[in-house]
Amino acid sequence: MQATLEHMTIWGLISDASLLVKAVMLTLLLASLLSWYLIIQRSAVLQRSERQFNGFIQRFRSSADLLPLYRETAQAREEDGGVAPIFHAGYQAFTQLNLPSGNPAVVLEGVERSLHVAISEQEVQLEKGLQFLATVGSVSPYIGLFGTVWGIMNAFLGLSQVQQASLSTVAPGIAEALIATAIGLFAAIPAVVAYNRFAARGQTLLTRYYAFGNELQARLHRKLHGAPLNLATAA
Repeated sequence: MQATLEHMTIWGLISDASLLVKAVMLTLLLASLLSWYLIIQRSAVLQRSERQFNGFIQRFRSSADLLPLYRETAQAREEDGGVAPIFHAGYQAFTQLNLPSGNPAVVLEGVERSLHVAISEQEVQLEKGLQFLATVGSVSPYIGLFGTVWGIMNAFLGLSQVQQASLSTVAPGIAEALIATAIGLFAAIPAVVAYNRFAARGQTLLTRYYAFGNELQARLHRKLHGAPLNLATAA
């Protein structure tokens, strides 16, 4: 019994686990590490996108002429992402379609199509990594449960081969099996929380992108029809 108690530590139970249970634990550990990497990375991306949007929308609303802003976004749109490529796509369509003999309705329709394409591309960027977090959050508890069931089954098989069964005999096998479930929950819970949080923040940012697209269309509509721009109203 003394030898059994000496191995009743987390590392001792893991090292004494069967090969299949160790493989389950390793899989869950790798999934957890990848989840935390995505959590940190996506959190930084969303924070940067939100900060860029807030700064860009202030400059957009305070600019009477959008051409300098368009030239600036032409240089930084690919590496920065966020709202700048949306503005660039919409204003580029406007400059290409706004010919002297052009139809204003056709111009605005082309701008709207370009904005939808650009926003859809940003939506894809916002959803990067979310599928993996959702998979880890939903599958990890079951993988851990599989390792637990397998470990408990081995513990009871070993118990059937001894002359005198006692709690100290079966406890290490059950304990090492339950560690797999604990690791599964450790991997799943942060992934589920992060997925829900990032999905909500991404949806909010996407809604703001669509609102910005509508605001840009309104300004271009006024420009096409020669209406004066009221920056106080736009802001």
